[in-house]
Amino acid sequence: MSQQPSAAPAPASAVATVSERHDWWRDAVIYQVYPRSFADSNGDGMGDLEGVRTRLPYLRDLGVDAVWLSPFYASPQADGGYDVADYRAVDPMFGTLLDADALIRDAHALGLRIIVDLVPNHSSDQYDWFRRALAEGPGSPLRDRYHFRPGKGKNGELPPNDWESIFGGPAWTRVTEPDGTPGEWYLHLFAPEQPDFNWEHPAVGDEFRSILRFWLDMGVDGFRIDVAHGMVKAEGLPDVGSHEQLRLLGNDVMPFFDQDGVHAIYRQWRRILDEYGGERIFVAEAWTPTVERTAHYVRPDELHQAFNFQYLGTHWDAEELRTVIDRTLDAMRPVGAPATWVLSNHDVTRHATRFANPAGLGTQIRLAGDRELGLRRARAATLLMLALPGSAYVYQGEELGLPDVVDLPDEVRQDPAYFRGAGQDGFRDGCRVPIPWTREGSSYGFGAGGSWLPQPAGWGELSVEAQTGEPGSTLELYREALAVRRSTADLGAGDAVEWLRAPEGVVAFRRGDFVCVANTTGESVALPAYGRVLLASGEITETAGEAKVPADTTVWWTRA
Repeated sequence: MSQQPSAAPAPASAVATVSERHDWWRDAVIYQVYPRSFADSNGDGMGDLEGVRTRLPYLRDLGVDAVWLSPFYASPQADGGYDVADYRAVDPMFGTLLDADALIRDAHALGLRIIVDLVPNHSSDQYDWFRRALAEGPGSPLRDRYHFRPGKGKNGELPPNDWESIFGGPAWTRVTEPDGTPGEWYLHLFAPEQPDFNWEHPAVGDEFRSILRFWLDMGVDGFRIDVAHGMVKAEGLPDVGSHEQLRLLGNDVMPFFDQDGVHAIYRQWRRILDEYGGERIFVAEAWTPTVERTAHYVRPDELHQAFNFQYLGTHWDAEELRTVIDRTLDAMRPVGAPATWVLSNHDVTRHATRFANPAGLGTQIRLAGDRELGLRRARAATLLMLALPGSAYVYQGEELGLPDVVDLPDEVRQDPAYFRGAGQDGFRDGCRVPIPWTREGSSYGFGAGGSWLPQPAGWGELSVEAQTGEPGSTLELYREALAVRRSTADLGAGDAVEWLRAPEGVVAFRRGDFVCVANTTGESVALPAYGRVLLASGEITETAGEAKVPADTTVWWTRA
């Protein structure tokens, strides 16, 4: 199926490895790269693997431990690469397998680990199995590797059940059979170009175990599992019984999400991963009703980490933050897994814009809000996140304080949800605009040939060049925070915090000699000076053992 010449991967023993650090993933800071929008090496307006490779020293100097790459596989790009046509090939827009090999080797030489996206819930409709299943017609054994079903109604004109796509509309599409007649329906929880695999079929499991080994032999350090909660469907594909099902997600266990059968798959995968040295890891993108159910994915014989979406969706509110932090740590402690903390990713509005708006608007919004307020809160939220026990995720550009681009013209949008309506809001393009590297020049240093999504005027003043060495800049705040986090013994791994008494609207906790205080209110507060200030997201003043912490500001202290 490969669409390019394949480079024979080097055996794992021959691949350069980063320095060994036991249980590195328990306190790692992992940086997400969306390859389309990170750096363009050949001037075609689209980011690529060579562009990422040339910017690896920047990521090392930023202070992260690992780089997670969103999909770069061969794909028609119906959903930004999350519709995979060949899991063992690099899409020509991103480069070749040789480019992937060079990137992995260079990252390891710089002390960085590489985590790649894996998309096991669905393939592209251009995947060889699916194309052949359509061409061979009803009764094709390949249709059993997906969810093909006859329709309901007198002539099969109705979908097999009432499931709705996450991107809007029915989760079923009817095919035209080879003889030209309307035929069976196939399931796609996302876009019609993304048919869901049937994980009850043994060939599907065999294929993905082979895919895991292919990339492990290439030297990757782990996998982020897309829709990790979605592969197994309830027996008989029963109706949900209601419409607007997207509103139920995160509140109920659905017949197509978070089924207990997924855990048998992950126990098989974990045995494969454990055959390889270097502490490779799995990270689950698992949207579950509760953080307690998320903990099921990270039991000792399953995955290593799971994204904490409950935390990502929490408002900038002290009481809410304390509640979700406690629930997260309490849920992860019995299974011995680290908590994870994340504020932004490629699917949600950047937190500098979310926090610029009133609470309650969700994680995909199209309002710029109060830019100054949003940036102040985003900086404070970052220091709070990096002070918590466990591992943290940083989405490309958040270290520059980038806002979402909320005013993209409709004609340039590419998010498939935007065109289907009634599903996700469809504004994910706003967080995917290519990031700025320089003050001036074509696409502000992203590449010599413009950018696939238009960048706003003034983007250059937020660039890496503009912020490097600038006291108080968001980039320098991130660099300093990550350096302090790495050098401070009481930060990083752990499973508990000691809450301190604090005024209403203030989060305050201790970890050994370290103290973190986050003022989530709109007013300055007076607090005890807990020791020597390590870092603050805004200007604070101290007099006579008391500190005045401004609105929407986080401070790190140490008694050491």
